[in-house]
Amino acid sequence: MAPAVKVYGWAMSPFVARALLCLEEAGVEYELVPMSREAGDHRQPDFLARNPFGQVPVLEDGDLTIFESRAVARHVLRKHKPELLGSGSPESAAMVDVWLEVEAHQHQTPAGTIVMQCILTPFLGCERDQAAVDENVGKLTKLFDVYEARLSASRYLAGDSLSLADLSHFPLMRYFMDTEHASLVDERPHVKAWWEELKARPAAKRVTEFMPPNFGFGKKPEE
Repeated sequence: MAPAVKVYGWAMSPFVARALLCLEEAGVEYELVPMSREAGDHRQPDFLARNPFGQVPVLEDGDLTIFESRAVARHVLRKHKPELLGSGSPESAAMVDVWLEVEAHQHQTPAGTIVMQCILTPFLGCERDQAAVDENVGKLTKLFDVYEARLSASRYLAGDSLSLADLSHFPLMRYFMDTEHASLVDERPHVKAWWEELKARPAAKRVTEFMPPNFGFGKKPEE
């Protein structure tokens, strides 16, 4: 029997990987429906019927169809592993929400910009926007100082237990750590320890198998 849960998208996408990571952490059997960005599968009518915005991932869970990676992640964990949402108390849940918001609004854009400029831009035949890199390195420097202080007081971002607030960082961080700016993590001992523990989780290792270094482009092009 085919799994009741289907995920549509390309697994090397950090957004698809966020959904897969939560499914793996929750031990949910799922089917990853292969799609091709290059072929424009996300613009086809059958996919747009699932997500009118033409973005991945899309998750089908029985009769339910949802999109937006953090919404997918919350649904999976709410249904299968609510403790990762801080379900033990309203206070715990509130702290998970706080740090999820930090990830979404303070971490994703600067880390994503650095990944785009340092890894993807050369393979798209474009010139790196070094000013954008420098600006966002500055933003991450300040952010990781906040993380260092937070993680010196608690093992994880939302407290002493792993939560979606930590897991949600993993997919983009997986690529960020392939850039020359990985030192922003390595030079902060508590942030580094947090990252090392996160990437060593069995679920993270399984998802990483779908996420080749440099998005599968291999060696960096010659300057």
